[in-house]
Amino acid sequence: MNQTITKQDILPLDAYLKIRPQKQKEIMEVKKLRRVPIGPDMTFYFESYDTIWWQIHEMLRIEKGGDDQIQDELQAYATLIPKRHPDQSQELVATMMIEIDDMIRRRETLAQLGGIEETIFLSFQNTEIKGVPETDLDRTDETGKTSSVHFIHFLLGKADIESFIQPGQDVILEVRHPLYSHKTLLSDSTRQTLSKDLLFYR
Repeated sequence: MNQTITKQDILPLDAYLKIRPQKQKEIMEVKKLRRVPIGPDMTFYFESYDTIWWQIHEMLRIEKGGDDQIQDELQAYATLIPKRHPDQSQELVATMMIEIDDMIRRRETLAQLGGIEETIFLSFQNTEIKGVPETDLDRTDETGKTSSVHFIHFLLGKADIESFIQPGQDVILEVRHPLYSHKTLLSDSTRQTLSKDLLFYR
């Protein structure tokens, strides 16, 4: 599992289009195991090299910006690939999406959920890890309105990883915002998938 996507990893558009139908089937199966709904309106998607590789190629396919666009996309998505650190700590990175189809209710809900990106926790055994939002820009504006998309990093130390990967370990994802307080137990298939991410660089 790579930690970085470089220009050499990007396929020419015509080559990508040839393999896209099969790749789409594969990535949808990958994403199923990384999708975690929490409450009625929110879903977390835990990212990997493969999911980000797909997203970059999709952006290039849609916008057709060619070589000039590639470096921008690589830079934009670089921090979303989970990283292993020299002290053996490891990231899990999730895209958090507030998904409300009704435009009026979506606008009203986002206006009430300012700062929600600071209220995300991952808990297991006697461990609680606070999610750290991306700092590329302020996703809650001065009026208190939040964005519908956030990127959250969870940093697990070596001992945390040992606990997380234990068979049958209960892992809880929780949102503690006063107006959106929900928690969910990760399925064991999702926990196992994320455990493989954490174990890869050991």
